[in-house]
Amino acid sequence: MDVKVFRVRGVALFSPDKVRVWQPFTIDVRAVKKEDALEKVYSDLGSKHKLKRAHIKIVEVTEISPDKAKYRYVRDLEKIEGW
Repeated sequence: MDVKVFRVRGVALFSPDKVRVWQPFTIDVRAVKKEDALEKVYSDLGSKHKLKRAHIKIVEVTEISPDKAKYRYVRDLEKIEGW
């Protein structure tokens, strides 16, 4: 299995002060397949922001090189070799 880095872009109904507004987001995740990356994004946004899947719209999923990841832990995980 080859783990890849995916950049997921979309919009979600975040409501910091009860006013529902579609706000854009970009998240970089590590996954084996595109479908696994989407599942990870739905799971993370649902748990951190209490969003339902209907309140998340995915616009684009692209595979990127690990060097272009915006999160440092994603870049660092790519450098680890074995246990």
